[in-house]
Amino acid sequence: MKAIRQVGSLAFVLGLFTCIFAGVPWHVITSDDPVVPWWLRIAVFCLLGGILVVLATVAIEQRNVKPSQEVPDYDESESGILLLNSLEVPNRQTSEILGLVQGHTVFAIWLGKDLSALIRLVLGGELTEYTEMMGKARTAATNRMIAQAKEIGADAIINVRYMTTSVVGSAAELFAYGTAVKLS
Repeated sequence: MKAIRQVGSLAFVLGLFTCIFAGVPWHVITSDDPVVPWWLRIAVFCLLGGILVVLATVAIEQRNVKPSQEVPDYDESESGILLLNSLEVPNRQTSEILGLVQGHTVFAIWLGKDLSALIRLVLGGELTEYTEMMGKARTAATNRMIAQAKEIGADAIINVRYMTTSVVGSAAELFAYGTAVKLS
């Protein structure tokens, strides 16, 4: 279903850009002769057909929605660095505060997925395109923060926080930060 939606999104984008960047100039130049050329007709059909395909696939997908699975907890054994959003590590002493560590990224989805999300916004339900995007952004920002903590020899990052900001359109910045510490 996702592949069909991608084809529909691609047809929409191609049709849209053809209509705007070729059809409008053509109409301005030949405004006396209203006969629409074959390539512009195809572009309009791609534009409308792409919207229809995306709408149909999202509607079918919405009927088969299963409850979203929980995102697995962070596994500290992979990186060796403990992440906590508290001010101290329970049952451990902080021997040294190494300073602020941070990681950030800016993610965006392409226009086709943005169209899918817009249609899902009308129909209702989880905007999975943005959920996936933000999940990837969170992972990237967290990994960059952990890499910075490893460079300075941290055992843990405490007081971990995440902040997100809309940059432009469907692009979003995700910023992860915390305090790197050594544990005794």
